[in-house]
Amino acid sequence: MTDPGWAVASGHPATTAAAQEVLLAGGNAIDACVAAGFAASVAEPTLTSLGGGGFLLARTAAGEEVVFDFFVDTPGLGRAGTSTDPLDFEEVVVSFSGADQGFHVGLASVAVPGCLAGWIHAHRRLGRLPLATVVAPARRLADEGVEVNAQQAYVLRILEPILTRTPEAAAIVAPHGRVLGEGDRMANPALAAFLDDLDERGFAEPTLADRIDQTMRAGGGLLTAADLVRYEVAERAPLEVRWRGHRLLTNPPPAFGGELVALGLLVLEERGDWPAAVGSAGHAVALAEAMVSTNDARRAGDVRGALARRRATGGTTHVSIRDDEGNVASMTTSNGEGSGWVIPGTGVIANNMMGEDDLHPEGFHASPPGQRVASMMAPTVAVGADGRAELVVGSGGSKRIRSALVQVLAGAIDQGLPLQDAVAAPRLHWDGEVLHAEPGWSEEALVALEQRWPVRRWDQPDLYFGGVHAVAPGDAAGDPRRGGSTAVGGVVDP
Repeated sequence: MTDPGWAVASGHPATTAAAQEVLLAGGNAIDACVAAGFAASVAEPTLTSLGGGGFLLARTAAGEEVVFDFFVDTPGLGRAGTSTDPLDFEEVVVSFSGADQGFHVGLASVAVPGCLAGWIHAHRRLGRLPLATVVAPARRLADEGVEVNAQQAYVLRILEPILTRTPEAAAIVAPHGRVLGEGDRMANPALAAFLDDLDERGFAEPTLADRIDQTMRAGGGLLTAADLVRYEVAERAPLEVRWRGHRLLTNPPPAFGGELVALGLLVLEERGDWPAAVGSAGHAVALAEAMVSTNDARRAGDVRGALARRRATGGTTHVSIRDDEGNVASMTTSNGEGSGWVIPGTGVIANNMMGEDDLHPEGFHASPPGQRVASMMAPTVAVGADGRAELVVGSGGSKRIRSALVQVLAGAIDQGLPLQDAVAAPRLHWDGEVLHAEPGWSEEALVALEQRWPVRRWDQPDLYFGGVHAVAPGDAAGDPRRGGSTAVGGVVDP
């Protein structure tokens, strides 16, 4: 069987170009994915960071399937303090084009970072090029700077209150006293220097870990040197679901995003009237019912039970890559919205995962230190009957990840849409109270939805609805909502 070649889809042309450079240098999909992660930290600093967390689902041509879990841990191991100590923990409201969402930032919003450790671990396990070669594109971008595109300019603008919270962060995103806009150049010399002599111990390197610890203790944060030293990347078997003649591989517990995506797809599969005509009222109502059903199961704490019953019968950014040998990698990472704090001497803006309410349903700082935080992220691979990876997909978008992935997977496989059409199609999202609808749905579909649920009609597509980047044999699709960029066989498409 002739392999159709390599493909990359990501959220920024510079991220895609970094992966392409490494593939053309003889790297495999895992090398390219790690290179893309480092590059995205420079080109997409509002969405990801070495100081964030994420997951990489890898499937090798030889058949090895593994999820590298390098999401964040709750901080505070060995911290000598009391519950009455003042914390640096402030709420900031971020205004998307059609909705507002509150996030908490500051030193106490910083969870134990995992991306740097995760990328080094995944590269060591399955990569083949030297780490310096894999990191080189990112190091060059940080030194020379990246031109801010329209997508990044928008995100910088809506996150300005967070990203200019400290002088160190403002020096990166607002070096001239104003937040960088489209066409400006964003460089990060401190990050370039950090990558130039990268210690594979990462943030656990003793001198750096102690400096982080001291800064946190003095400023009202929770992250300690013990947290950084004890952090471990976990390797997990993917959650596997049989769906539409495919093996659907996705993110397993303790993350819950993969279960939610799988449940939504299986709910659709059970319907006698699915797949419906694209864009019809039946299409919209079926998707909405699947979203509401999945949300109800989560609220009832029964996602695992609901999924098990069906299995018996049957602020984030993403990179999807396949190489010309058939290895694939699906990686979703996030820095939240950023804490506003830069890890000393690194140029790395740290995450605010302890300040995202959807990750802490029992309340902020309620969990003991040293626990892996559950996540909505769901990097996914659909394996066809011939044993090849037919679709590699994932999304950013916090609570909207599951909605975005269900719609794209169902569109591409159930409804047979071309991959880019499935990614670009108008989306719905049920937030528990209101059904959000992007423009592009027919009036007939919207009226049918409004007869069942409260509907908020958005005026324009928005990154609120996620950012799905996907590759298939000989094809790639980038989400225009999040600056999607693709390369197939050697040509970068901005």
